[in-house]
Amino acid sequence: MSTIKTFGSVDERSLKQLERCMDAGDAEFGVLCADHHPGYSQPIGGAIAYEGYISPSGAGYDIGCGNKAARTELTRKDLESLGGVETVMREITSRISFGMGVPAQERADHPVLDKIRNADFAPQRALAGLADKQLGTVGSGNHYVNLMEDEEGRIWVGVHFGSRGFGHKTASGFLALAEGKRFGDRAVEGEMDSPPVLFEAGSELGESYISAMELAGEYAYAGRDVVVDKVLEILGAEAVHEVHNHHNFAWREEHFGRRYWVIRKGCTPARPGQEGFVGGSMGDESVILEGVESDESEQALLSTVHGAGRVMSRSQAAGRVRRQTVFACSDRDCEFSVPAKGYSSQTCPDHPTAKMRKWKTEQVVRPGVVDWPAVQSSLREQGIVLIGGGADEAPEVYKRLPEVLAAHGDTIRVKHTLRPVGVAMAGRDLHDPYKD
Repeated sequence: MSTIKTFGSVDERSLKQLERCMDAGDAEFGVLCADHHPGYSQPIGGAIAYEGYISPSGAGYDIGCGNKAARTELTRKDLESLGGVETVMREITSRISFGMGVPAQERADHPVLDKIRNADFAPQRALAGLADKQLGTVGSGNHYVNLMEDEEGRIWVGVHFGSRGFGHKTASGFLALAEGKRFGDRAVEGEMDSPPVLFEAGSELGESYISAMELAGEYAYAGRDVVVDKVLEILGAEAVHEVHNHHNFAWREEHFGRRYWVIRKGCTPARPGQEGFVGGSMGDESVILEGVESDESEQALLSTVHGAGRVMSRSQAAGRVRRQTVFACSDRDCEFSVPAKGYSSQTCPDHPTAKMRKWKTEQVVRPGVVDWPAVQSSLREQGIVLIGGGADEAPEVYKRLPEVLAAHGDTIRVKHTLRPVGVAMAGRDLHDPYKD
């Protein structure tokens, strides 16, 4: 008989996803943290203990997605001496790449790249060039670089992202292998509520996935180290304390006297005394927390939240747009345009001498519920410098982090509360398949 530990109000679709994944692998124990919401196959904010299986769909496409925070001795006054928060954030976004598939602005060398070139799982070696180009890039969606201030007035650097294209292609490759295809072939992605993809942990495929997943996790750690180090360089500061953790990963752990593969998706490990960095929304506080020993903690597989948890979808928040490339009349008062596809040498009928210029346009198909200009204004009033972002990441699309943390009661203890002063994210027009 299986046991599921839940925190906070339970989303029924997420619960059914968790039950489906547990039934498929005869799992006895599962968890839904208070930030849970539906994910691909396994819910985000969920953890499952499999005795004999490993799950690539459970760890997800962004293998090793996680957070890193570094405390400095700087104060807000020190930031002003660097030209102010906005100047620092502009420097961060000019030197660090955000967005889908983008190469790093400044290449970084790291021992993990040699490990990839000589990976035990041979197909990963072909991804070494991609890994090299993207090491230290942040991505988009809910991935960020933040400057935050703690209760003592000290400045922290915080980042959230994972293994980028290297991890995505690793995950995709194993999902293709599960379908009997080659590693580089395109897998047929099922529906959100599809059953999990499971490999027997002792099988050749299972052991290959474990090796490849662990390497992708090392790459994610390396990327976060590179980005945090670069921000510290911009600040002219050193880290006096660091907290670093995955929340999309599988760990071999002991629970209730037996050994399991614990698959956490959007779920932070929280062993007694183990620290974790958990971010709120762009307008909310983040925290440094630690696990606390208790019966309820063990029932939770020593797991806790990874963020605040969404309350609405991206399309519901931001609406839907249709993007199109057109050639448009260069006269600024003219709205004449023609689709780029099939364009040859048409001219504007009203301004035949004006040049036709190539533009990318957006047509709102369905408006979203978030008033993005109002959100930007509110953040400015709170003294938060935001660069990038969009309506799909607005504070109101998330739960309040303090309420989510309260639902976990005495299983965790908050050590530091971090208020955002600068937030850098990819722009709203950038799509990212690697986000969790």
